[in-house]
Amino acid sequence: MSLGDADDCVVMAGNAVTSTHLTMITGAVALSPGTTLVGFPPGVVRGEVHRNNAEAKEEMADAVAAYNDAAGRTPTATIPPDLGGGATITPGVYDTPGGVFELAGTLTLDAEGDPDAVFIFQADSALNTARVSNIDLENGAQEDNIVWQVGDSATLGTLSTFRGNILALNGVTVMRGAAVYGRTMALNNVVTLNGTTTLPATRVTLPNNPATATSLTSSPNPSRTGEPVTFVAKVSGDFLGVSPTNTVLFKDGSVVIGSAMLDKLGVATFTTTELTRGVHPITAVYVAGGTAVGEAWVDFAPSESSVVNQQVLRRRTA
Repeated sequence: MSLGDADDCVVMAGNAVTSTHLTMITGAVALSPGTTLVGFPPGVVRGEVHRNNAEAKEEMADAVAAYNDAAGRTPTATIPPDLGGGATITPGVYDTPGGVFELAGTLTLDAEGDPDAVFIFQADSALNTARVSNIDLENGAQEDNIVWQVGDSATLGTLSTFRGNILALNGVTVMRGAAVYGRTMALNNVVTLNGTTTLPATRVTLPNNPATATSLTSSPNPSRTGEPVTFVAKVSGDFLGVSPTNTVLFKDGSVVIGSAMLDKLGVATFTTTELTRGVHPITAVYVAGGTAVGEAWVDFAPSESSVVNQQVLRRRTA
């Protein structure tokens, strides 16, 4: 779903944004109709600040439209309120009895090899995450495609790691030492950032993963039933001289038929003898994952190749 002009905003509030101690906002801040920004410094904003100007008003209008879009989606499933405990959730629209989502432990969001997969969580009342809770992304899931629609307020626990975009009607509170990869938007009230007294700071970071491109070839093509077919995927991308690492999935239509790790040249190879007679629309999907850059990690963006139509002919007979 689209945030429109609000896409560049990492923190938005209808009333005020307040910060204590050490906090870091990486991305734009928008305030409308309020204009109050408190606690900077010692907090730091690495981006523009829009205070109830024309740009802020447009951004707020687009965020409200995105909230209404998310709230108006028909749920694909109703799930328990406790999202932690090692749960894995696939793409869809989810609500919960009572309207309050709680996260303790680790929640894994699995895009199943679709970089465009969308996750929407509809909390009629609240979203609360516990101390040191965590959200992991797998198989192409992206922060930009995760929406937490909250009918009242959200609170992110101390030292927690949170991924996705919070669209809350009222407040958003980020506790000490939390790391947010996504957006915190309090449409009618206040975003409160509780900072640390020593580094690292509490931080909210706009998703901006380095782009990648994936290409795919096959050989032989056409092939025959039972004959080995080799698919070679090449993933390109660069961040400070470092190239993408980790996994490529190979798909026949929407079905994953295999996977392989990238080598040092950014190439992943998969061979199969299982293709049946006919034409198979094969794609390769780079599903990203952390890549070491010095003493830090960078998450390259997922990417999908163009379709290679693999033609499989009937096996030759003597």
